[in-house]
Amino acid sequence: MQVPQKRATIYLDGQLHKALRLKAAETDQSISAIVNRAVQQALSEDQEDLAAFRQRAKEPSLSFEAVLKKK
Repeated sequence: MQVPQKRATIYLDGQLHKALRLKAAETDQSISAIVNRAVQQALSEDQEDLAAFRQRAKEPSLSFEAVLKKK
């Protein structure tokens, strides 16, 4: 099932917009498709990081000095 698309206005650096237009033309995709995929990937990475933080939240903390002494 496809989620309805929403319109958003974003402002891009001129060089970034040019690069996106070129990539879109070379890959036969829309700029929206490229940006959507990039944002989804970035948010997915954030979710993975947050999950790792939650898993490790109860681990004991070590001071920087203690870590250096272990070597």
